[in-house]
Amino acid sequence: MLIDILNKINSINENMFSGFDTFVENFGMPDWLCDAIIDSFHVLPLLFIVFLFIEFIEYFYSEKINNFMKNTEKASPIIGSLAAIIPQCGFSVIASTLYIRKFITKGTLIAIYLATSDEAIPILLAAPEQTHFVLPIIGIKLVIGICAGYLIDFILKDNKYIPIAEETDNEIDKEEHEGCCKHSVSHKRKRELIIHPVKHTLNIFVFILVITILLNFVIALYAEHSTLHAIFGKIKILEPVITAFIGLIPNCAVSIALTMLLIKGSISFGAVMAGLLANAGLGILILFRHNSNIKDTMKIIGILLSISIIFGLIIQIF
Repeated sequence: MLIDILNKINSINENMFSGFDTFVENFGMPDWLCDAIIDSFHVLPLLFIVFLFIEFIEYFYSEKINNFMKNTEKASPIIGSLAAIIPQCGFSVIASTLYIRKFITKGTLIAIYLATSDEAIPILLAAPEQTHFVLPIIGIKLVIGICAGYLIDFILKDNKYIPIAEETDNEIDKEEHEGCCKHSVSHKRKRELIIHPVKHTLNIFVFILVITILLNFVIALYAEHSTLHAIFGKIKILEPVITAFIGLIPNCAVSIALTMLLIKGSISFGAVMAGLLANAGLGILILFRHNSNIKDTMKIIGILLSISIIFGLIIQIF
């Protein structure tokens, strides 16, 4: 049903941009540049609709999800992973803060990081012909996140929670965290229900435009120089390793780039999954900034990276 709705919206979208497409094509630009501009503008309306929907979920339900997770110890990896699947930049930030305060375990934190869905899902939903990737990505991230969360806690025996005192809760509530568009993650305002989706859509659009132009240029160059094919063919098996390290970069541009590479068919599904599994968003920045135990932070990143590489290689092989 969702795909049918998106296809209908996409049809309206195509008709709406038909005049714009002709205008761009008449400029006499190279095909790779012309296609990049047209493709990027076509995702704008759908991208805004998806982000608007996500914003409403985040505004009305994120606090309930956070409170529920803090008070359900044994089910935390499951609840955290399910909540992280909803594309939002703030949840990994909140999760990192809860971990630093000892409200959730290391396993729960890594489960959230692995399951965190950043820009990949909205971008795929904004391109109806690519929606067949959505459920596999969500399913794989969810299963790996939950299983890894419980296994990590079992091996590390990290199952000690500090009871949540009322004054400590208030202290967390007062702490201000910023999301990707400099909006407040901790204290949401009603006016951001429209303002943030607009800002986020425009920010992501710029990323998509720049990345698509670069990708189209490289692909055009790649097609003309067969030697590049031989070079990239030799490192194909290492793609998940490379993308996992790239995924650690705490910036939404990374997940956008990986998703666009998948759409263009430039890298394998296993490589994309390795990068998306490792891409924990801004949560890693919070760990580096506020976790006084740097060895603990490096251990978390090491576990996250290892799991991402291992499962990326498994998916790539099979």
